[in-house]
Amino acid sequence: MLLRLTVENYALIDRLEMELEPGLNIITGETGAGKSILLGALGLLSGNKNDGTAIKDRTRNCVVEGVFDLSATGLEPFFEANDLDFAPETSVRRMITPAGKSRAFVNDVPVQLTLLRELGARLLDIHSQHQNLILASEEFRISALDTLAGNEELLRTYGAAYARMSEARRRLAELQEQAAAGRRDEEWLRFQCDELAAAALRPGEQAELEAEQAVLSNADRIGEAMIALRNDLDADETGILHRIGAHENALLHLRDSYPDAAAYAERLRAVLLELKDIDASVTAASERIEADPERLQALDARLGVLYALCSKHRTETVDELIAVRDRYAAQLAAIDRSDEAIAATEQELRTLAAETGRLAAQLHAARAKAAPAFERRIDASLARLGMPDACFRIGLDAADTPNRTGADRVSYLFSANRNVAPQPVERIASGGELSRVMLALKSLLAERMQLPTIVFDEIDTGVSGRIADAMGEIIATLSGSMQVIDITHLPQVASKGETHFVVYKHDGRTEIARLTEAERMTEIAKMLSGSEITDAALAQARILLGK
Repeated sequence: MLLRLTVENYALIDRLEMELEPGLNIITGETGAGKSILLGALGLLSGNKNDGTAIKDRTRNCVVEGVFDLSATGLEPFFEANDLDFAPETSVRRMITPAGKSRAFVNDVPVQLTLLRELGARLLDIHSQHQNLILASEEFRISALDTLAGNEELLRTYGAAYARMSEARRRLAELQEQAAAGRRDEEWLRFQCDELAAAALRPGEQAELEAEQAVLSNADRIGEAMIALRNDLDADETGILHRIGAHENALLHLRDSYPDAAAYAERLRAVLLELKDIDASVTAASERIEADPERLQALDARLGVLYALCSKHRTETVDELIAVRDRYAAQLAAIDRSDEAIAATEQELRTLAAETGRLAAQLHAARAKAAPAFERRIDASLARLGMPDACFRIGLDAADTPNRTGADRVSYLFSANRNVAPQPVERIASGGELSRVMLALKSLLAERMQLPTIVFDEIDTGVSGRIADAMGEIIATLSGSMQVIDITHLPQVASKGETHFVVYKHDGRTEIARLTEAERMTEIAKMLSGSEITDAALAQARILLGK
């Protein structure tokens, strides 16, 4: 239940505060006074988008705050699931900055707008005049029927099954598309795979072959350099090895008279050993390296093949070429396996479609079972609203394909005369008839949904006299089990309220005042006779108020 509403810097409102009561709260006022502005503020509090016209004074924030009594709403699990602290008196605040930025708070904790919408849908049901057009929405018609049929749990189960079926259908389409694309490329892929497989690629091969090619291409020069080095190292008498050995021996003979000679001799020994190792290695290498034109030709041919493949597949090395080969092979394997994957997914889809169809049939049966009682309740309400011959029927037909709400098409059929076949209500009903149908629907839905607060914005448009009185009685009956806020222009409806507010303009600003009993009688008399209040209007107001 909404306990208090505060609006600051919104449209024509500078600051407005109203304390609401349980039961029926009536809001009246002259056309243009700003009653619809209040509705817009409540819409912001419920998570509606800011249309950019909210701020009156561009130098400060627009703030709309509502304090709600949640003690009997059972919303504790919702708060816990969304990591919010539950409080019996909960504050919901919406702030819009001059720059158009919007922020929302629940008990001073910042929340996303989507969460505010979810909470708002559990706190307020706002019915504005344009909502009569919602009868043209099949989604609304199905939702209303399911609400009255108590199909919530079955709908959740069906929705989960439908989502699984839709996901399987999406995966199947993706697999089929991939398979079709793969088959278009299969011949090309197989040729590339065969060509790369025939090349017998080996990791690191290119570097090894290039190194060997470099040696064989320069075998003569390398051999000459090796022979020259060996001659200089180990030639008899004049070779470097012989001469360093001689110097070593000479230094060793001087060590008694010149101690440093031993250290020099030791260092020469190290050099001599290194040079002997070099000599041995060069000797072995020179024996291995020799010109081999046939081997060089084979290397050139092999490297030519590798270079050609690298160029063709735009790679730098054989290792990258091997990665390309493996990728092509994997694509071919996927094409080979695609038929199996498609068959498995088709079977999965058939199973899920059968489950979804079974649940859709249960939904259809539940809807068909609930429809007659729904029709009778609406007919009875319409009779109370001055349409005893009205006929309201629910059309329940099979949809072309299942969707997220089932496999039914739901239409609301209406006739103001039982001798005329019912037709879609959104096409045939007048404005006053639509208002009465919507009130009948809302009263039924409100009973089932047990919302704490329902807001009507001139739902009585297009009616007057006795019908207006009957409409007021239905609205008053609703207020026995929930808080009702009713913006009305009809005195018959206004007189049914327990709390009465009037919206008016003062110095170009929208203001609101709570009326005393005496002021209330004057306001209803004004609604009856206009700006000039007559004795007859006062007498009639007294009758309406039961005074």
